[in-house]
Amino acid sequence: MGAESAEPASTQTGAVFLSYASQDAQAAQRICAALRSAGIEVWFDQSELRGGDAWDRQIRERIHDCRLFIALVSAHTEARDEGYFRHEWKLAVERTHHMSEKKAFLVPVVIDDTRERGASVPDKLHEVQWTRLPGGHAPRAFVERIKHLLSSELSPLSAVSSATPGIGERVPASLQWKPLLLAVAALLILATAAYFWISKHSAVSVAFAPPPHSIAVLPFVNLSGDKEQEYFSDGLTEELLNSMAEIEGLQVAARTSSFSFKEHPDIVTVAHKLNVATVLEGSVRRSEHTIRVTAQLINAVTGFHLWSKTYDRDLGDVLKLQTEIATAVAGALKVTLLGDVSAKIELGGTRNPAAFDAYLRGLKLARIASATTPMQCREPIGAFSEAIALDANYALAYAYRALITWDCVTNSPQWLQRTNEAKARADAERAVELAPNLAEGYVALSWLEVGLLNLEAADQACARALILAPGNDRVLYNCSLLAAYLGHADTAISSARHGVALDPLNPLSHRALGDTLRYARRYREAIAAYAASIAVDPEQSAETYALRGITYYLVGNLPLAQSSCEARPDTFRIEWCKAVVYHRLGRLGDAAAALAKLKQLAGEAAAYQYAEIHAQWGDRKVALEWLERAMQLGDPGLVYTKTDPLLDPLRQQPRFQAVEQALKFPQ
Repeated sequence: MGAESAEPASTQTGAVFLSYASQDAQAAQRICAALRSAGIEVWFDQSELRGGDAWDRQIRERIHDCRLFIALVSAHTEARDEGYFRHEWKLAVERTHHMSEKKAFLVPVVIDDTRERGASVPDKLHEVQWTRLPGGHAPRAFVERIKHLLSSELSPLSAVSSATPGIGERVPASLQWKPLLLAVAALLILATAAYFWISKHSAVSVAFAPPPHSIAVLPFVNLSGDKEQEYFSDGLTEELLNSMAEIEGLQVAARTSSFSFKEHPDIVTVAHKLNVATVLEGSVRRSEHTIRVTAQLINAVTGFHLWSKTYDRDLGDVLKLQTEIATAVAGALKVTLLGDVSAKIELGGTRNPAAFDAYLRGLKLARIASATTPMQCREPIGAFSEAIALDANYALAYAYRALITWDCVTNSPQWLQRTNEAKARADAERAVELAPNLAEGYVALSWLEVGLLNLEAADQACARALILAPGNDRVLYNCSLLAAYLGHADTAISSARHGVALDPLNPLSHRALGDTLRYARRYREAIAAYAASIAVDPEQSAETYALRGITYYLVGNLPLAQSSCEARPDTFRIEWCKAVVYHRLGRLGDAAAALAKLKQLAGEAAAYQYAEIHAQWGDRKVALEWLERAMQLGDPGLVYTKTDPLLDPLRQQPRFQAVEQALKFPQ
C-alpha cells in the first residue's frame, strides 16, 4: 500500500514512509499511530490502491523525499511474489545507491514470527538491523529510536566498526554471513530496547515505565447469578476506582481504559497497555441485604499477589467498604496516607443502600444515553432523581443529574429552548452546597457556565475542580478543553496529556489532546493526537474525523483534509468540514451544497459554524453577520472565539473585536 503525506510534499521534512502489504493494514496502523502520537510525520495510506501513472509518480516522489523507509515484513509479504509493496521496496533500495554508506534509511520491521534468514526481501534489507514489533505494537523504545534517527544526519552507531547495529543501521560486511554473531547482536539489541514476545498469543513489550504507585482497577466480576445485576458490580468497581483516585500519591487508570478489559486478559497485557505497575481485580456477590467483595492486588511486572481479602458487609456499609479497600491497597503499595482519607472517599456519597443502587443504575443509563442520538435522557435522569428522593443529601447524585441534564439539553435539536437549564443549575449548585470539596459538583457547574458563556465563572469552577481532584479524568477532560478555549495553551495541553496518561484507551482523551493542540496552532501534533484517537476506535463518531480533516486543511494538505472529511457519513461536523475544504479545493458548488445540508441539520443552532465557514470562504461581511447572530442567540459555540484558527481572517475587524470583548474572556 502507498502512503499519504501529512502535508504538501514540498514542505515535508523528516517524514517516515510506511510500506506494507494490504493484509497487514491493522499492524501498520498501530505503528503509524505510535509514531504520530510522538509528533513524527508518517506517510501512510489506508485506502485501496488506486494505481495509474499519477499514483506511481506520487509514490516515487514520496519515497525520494522521505527521511526513513519502514518496510513491514510478515507472512503475508512472504506469501506474495507480487505486490505494490515490492515496488515500493525496490524504489527505496534504488534510492540507497545515491546515499552514504553511513546514512540510516531502511528500517525493516517484522510483525510476526517470520524469520529473517531466507526471507524474500531485497538484499539491502538483509544488510541492516531488523526490528520485531509483534502485531505492530510499537513500544516507547522503538519510537524514541526512530526519533533519534530522524534527528541525526548520521547515526552515531552506523559506522562499519559497530558490533551491535541499531534500528535501521547497516550490519558490517564481516557480520552479514555469520549467523551466530548476528544472533548475539540481535539479542543485545532486543535486550537494550526491551522488545520481546510475552506469549504466543499476546505480544506486548516490557519497554514501559509505569509510575511505582500506578494501578488499574479491572471490572469486578458479577457473581450474583443474575446478569441484570452487572450494573451493580460495574458501578461498585467505578466507585472504588474513584475512591483510589482520591488518595494522593496513587495514579489510577481511568474507567474507560480499565473497563476496556471486561473480558479480563492477562495481567501483563493490561499493565503494558495502561502503563501501570499493579492491577486490582475481584468479584462481587450481592444478596438482598448483604454484599461479599473479594479483591486481590497483583504486581504486574512479577505476577505475584501483593494483597488479597474478602469482605462481607451490609449494603448500607458500601461507603465504608470503599474506604477499607482503597486504604488497604495504598498500604500494600506503601503509599503514605495524608489527611483524612475516609472523608475524601466518602464525600458526597450515601449510606442508603436503595439510593446507592439507584445511583449506580443512573451511571449505567447515562453511559447508554451518551451513545444515542438524540440522547435518551429520561431514564438516567429518572434514576438519579430516585436516588435523590431516597437521600436528599446525596451530592454525587445531584452532580451527575446536573451533568446528564445539561448534556441532554445541549445535544438536543431543541437545545436553544433550554427548558432544563434552571434544573441543571440548581442541581450543580446543590451538589456544591452539600459537598464544597466535591470535584464533580464543580465540573458540573463549570460545564453549565461554559454553555451559558459565563466564562469567568466557568474558569473559576474548573480551577477549583483541578485543585480538588487533579487525577480525575472527567475533570482533566473538561478543564483542559476550557483552558484551550480561554487561550491558556500550556495548561490545556498539560492537562490533556495527563488525561491521555490516565485514560490511554479512551478515544475522547486523545481527541481532547488534539483539540488543545489545534487551538494552540500546533497542527502536526494535533493530527497525531486525532490519529491516535482513531486508532483506539476507528468506528467512533464522525467528529474526530472532521476535526482531523480541518487540521489537515489548516496545514495545507487538502487531499488528506478531503479524505478525512469524507471518511464518515453525513453529520453536522462532516458537513461543516466539507463546506470549508471543498471551497478551498475550488469545488464551490459542493461547498455550497455542504453548507445547505448543514443548515438543514441544525438551522440557526449552528450560527457560529456558519461564521467559521464564511470566514474561510472570504465572505467577511456574512461571517460577521453570523457571528453577531450567534451572540444574539447565546450560541455556546462562541466559547471557541478567542482561539479558533478558522476565525483568524476576522480578527482585525472592529465588529469581531466587539463580539470578543462582549464575551468577557478571563485573562
